[in-house]
Amino acid sequence: MSGQAQITSIAALESFRSDLIVFLSQMRPAVDEVGGELVRMKFWLENEQRDFWENQARRRRRRLEEAEAELFNARLSPLHDSTILPHLAVQRAQQSVQEAEQKLAALKKWGRELENLTDPMIKPVGQLQGFLAADLARGVAFLTQAIQALEAYTNTAPPTATNIPAPPADDTVKPT
Repeated sequence: MSGQAQITSIAALESFRSDLIVFLSQMRPAVDEVGGELVRMKFWLENEQRDFWENQARRRRRRLEEAEAELFNARLSPLHDSTILPHLAVQRAQQSVQEAEQKLAALKKWGRELENLTDPMIKPVGQLQGFLAADLARGVAFLTQAIQALEAYTNTAPPTATNIPAPPADDTVKPT
């Protein structure tokens, strides 16, 4: 057995450590982006789209009221020969209002189901974030310390015969 350990792969540890740091620097933003995209999607669904379709429903109801008023006026007016066009306008406006109400109902349904559908996917992402932030960061720190310890070890001089203390003399007589 040799008096000194054979340390030949400090460069491999340094390479692994640097690759791990690069991996962490690339993974953290990617994993954070997943969470950010979910938050943006929820905001879009629950706020922007709901506001958009509520405004559309209001505008379409207003158009329906106007079309109904025109149909009522056409029925009362002796000058109009036919009420077909105002009647068609009312039907189109009613369909438009129904479409907006269906969109709002779908948004409310999706809003309720979004949590149930995304929670099982978000939990592993959170665990991965924790792993990246804590465990791999500790791994980088451990590798740094190991590299420093190994470099310090390789920089120490190997023990020589003059540096090795002699075993203590045993002056006691052993009974036979």
